[in-house]
Amino acid sequence: MSAAASINPDEAAFFGKLAADWWNPKGTSAMLHRITPVRVAYIRGLALAHFGLDAKSRRPLAGLAALDVGCGAGLMAEPLARMGAATTAIDAAPENIEAAKAHAEAGGLSIDYQCIAVEDLAATGARYDLITCLEVVEHVAGRDAFFAALAGLLKPGGLAIFSTPNRTPASWAVVIAGAEHITRTIPKGAHDWNRFFTPAELAEALAHAGLNPQEPAGLSWRPGKGFHIGSDVSVNYFLSATRTA
Repeated sequence: MSAAASINPDEAAFFGKLAADWWNPKGTSAMLHRITPVRVAYIRGLALAHFGLDAKSRRPLAGLAALDVGCGAGLMAEPLARMGAATTAIDAAPENIEAAKAHAEAGGLSIDYQCIAVEDLAATGARYDLITCLEVVEHVAGRDAFFAALAGLLKPGGLAIFSTPNRTPASWAVVIAGAEHITRTIPKGAHDWNRFFTPAELAEALAHAGLNPQEPAGLSWRPGKGFHIGSDVSVNYFLSATRTA
């Protein structure tokens, strides 16, 4: 892996130290475990609609090449593989990749895990139908290089799906004060609120890279309903983008 512009070595080291605990639903990644089922259902629905796939199939993403960027220990890569996609997953932390490989092997899943930057992967000529990039863009160093490489990795007609915290007073209260400092469901120091993207900023960055951003959808929580997808983007949101050429 080269010293790519998009990688922040301090961020990679921070999350690499959490690798051994990543699959513990009550550990440092507890919040990710809570939102993963909602993420999977939403991404599945977007992919089915975009590619015109069979919702009744047990492996509806069969025939698609998928890439999970910033995969951690594989919380999204594994569902993509189970849904039938030929899945590649990359991360900047070698500890995360080793944990991901071990967990996938134990579950009998074939996933191409690589410790590589998006720029270096794009330089190989690899291209994907579906790209997921979840809670990653807020940790990226060279943002222009990152989005340009990611756009290059997406096939014409492909779909890229992002999720990230919004930069609002509500996200500071929930993500920083609440989850990091009070409930500790997110590791303390995991986020810099000043580096969060608003939906408009993320859409602009994607458009600048040559992608076609869609309307955002909010990820939020409320008593009695739990985490769900809706119109409230004040704390966290999904933003998908397509490539036409």
